[in-house]
Amino acid sequence: MTINTGAPVVVGVDGSDSALEAVRVAAREAEHRHRPLRVVHAFSWPLTAAELGPAPFPAQAEGLRGEAEQFVSQALAEARKVNPEVPASGVVVDGSATRVLLDESRDAALVVLGHRGLGGFADLLIGSVTVQVSARAECPVLVVHGEPRADGPVVVGVDGSELSTEAVGFAFEEASHRGTSLVAVHAWLNPVVLFPGDVSPLMVDLSTLAEEEERVLAESVAGHAERYPDVSVRHELVHGSPAQALVEQSRDAQLVVVGAHGRGALGGLLLGSVSHTVLHHAHSPLAIVRHVRTADGS
Repeated sequence: MTINTGAPVVVGVDGSDSALEAVRVAAREAEHRHRPLRVVHAFSWPLTAAELGPAPFPAQAEGLRGEAEQFVSQALAEARKVNPEVPASGVVVDGSATRVLLDESRDAALVVLGHRGLGGFADLLIGSVTVQVSARAECPVLVVHGEPRADGPVVVGVDGSELSTEAVGFAFEEASHRGTSLVAVHAWLNPVVLFPGDVSPLMVDLSTLAEEEERVLAESVAGHAERYPDVSVRHELVHGSPAQALVEQSRDAQLVVVGAHGRGALGGLLLGSVSHTVLHHAHSPLAIVRHVRTADGS
């Protein structure tokens, strides 16, 4: 198959070691997806203390712009080491990291980001950039935690929501591409007390509840399993914290896949403590899925 000249794999770079790790992963993703690679650096002009505008020193500005272009050139050289046959281009785009990445995601098959960064991608997972991009991107976002494993399964978090269905489909495709198995994880917790004197949780039959949760898991995976008969699937029903379950499964995984938002045990994935735990403690790359672009770019 020839390399598709349509939606590219986009990787954000900033000159950090983490960004170069992301470039290597992005180049491999572009190769196995038959997509071109697009290297992007978000460049924000420094502000003066006197006014909210670009620094008025042409020599300084030219030097900073040159440094940004060097980041892109270095990343392209790193990508060519992985596979010189993958079409690769690079660009410096003026603007904030969040805005630039969201704009890029509109025409991308995948956006790849490093776990830590400098410059335009500083505090990527500590601040709001990853939360905003992952929640609003028009394609999956892959966050790289160091060099990924060459073996192990693809792990996907399942909760029965619409975005979970997108995530499951993406995970099956990834497992098929990688020639590996899939572990579908569904975590559930006991019903909680809503108000003083509430006895409803005590009246729940936990064995019945577990059967219902297993049904949700099985139904969420069934249709995709039929489309990917080459992928071996294992169901992992966990009575406990979804974040803990996904982090634990990530120890032996090539990739962990989750929806950008969810419900139930995986609800609010990027808005609460689950996102903090998984993003900061996963032992493998994490793909966050809001929308999967089809082969024709839609």
